[in-house]
Amino acid sequence: MTATAPAPRSSAAAAPNPRPAAARARRRGGVGGAALTTLTWAIALVFVSPALWLVLTSFKSEAIAQTDPPTLFFQPTLDQIAGVIDSDFLPYLANSLIATLASTALVLLLGTPAAYALSIRPVKRTKDVLFFFISTKMLPVVAVIVPIYVAAAEVAMLDSIWTLVVLYTAMNLPIAVWMMRSFFLEVPSGVVEAARMEGASLPRVLWSVMLPIMAPGVAATALICMIFSWNEFFFAVNLTASQAATVPVFLVGFITSEGLYWAQLAAAATLASLPIVIIGWMAQRQLVRGLSMGAVK
Repeated sequence: MTATAPAPRSSAAAAPNPRPAAARARRRGGVGGAALTTLTWAIALVFVSPALWLVLTSFKSEAIAQTDPPTLFFQPTLDQIAGVIDSDFLPYLANSLIATLASTALVLLLGTPAAYALSIRPVKRTKDVLFFFISTKMLPVVAVIVPIYVAAAEVAMLDSIWTLVVLYTAMNLPIAVWMMRSFFLEVPSGVVEAARMEGASLPRVLWSVMLPIMAPGVAATALICMIFSWNEFFFAVNLTASQAATVPVFLVGFITSEGLYWAQLAAAATLASLPIVIIGWMAQRQLVRGLSMGAVK
């Protein structure tokens, strides 16, 4: 009588079951992800809390806004916002919109060809040229206000919105050239070479090939230039009086010898921030893509 050999154990029975380990890893990952999400929300609330407090104060009465400690629960009112609009806020807003939009358009019109040229046809010692561009931002503005004031007075351009347009264009152009050059360098060279082989001229390559690809980068550059122009105060307060004063100059009017009008100032600042916030919200998808260009190869 012959002995039968034992049946071999199946591989499934011999190998350890990976499911408990995978489940433990998922639980650890879930706990870590929840902790990271909580920490991220906490940090975001810390950074956003001043803006939230600003908006909250704009719906308070002046008496409630002055309380110490601050009042968290109150009856909201629109009196402060209505008072700001009634106090000639709209002309200041119009001046800011004209100066910001016109200067940003000029920056993009002048900076795009310059950045394109420096990216595809670098001149000799390109780094020195780029450093010269950005070095103009290192000069303190207060050091040039007197000659600018004298020059504006000589050509009868004091208290003119177009003086601010020219100054804001010069102020933002170096940053725009630097940013857009980096975006141009991220465009695949094969796309440019293919367009050149098809007979496209350099301007046609710029407007029809490269700009559609780097549109998010242009949007990011435009928004940064708009923020800088919208918030600029020094030139506006020294070179304008009544006809061309912008929103930052308007906000200073709530700082008086009698003290600060906290509720009115908060309402005015909230209204002043809305245009840039709305533009940023509308272009957020392009902005995220533009600000991340070049981050991942």
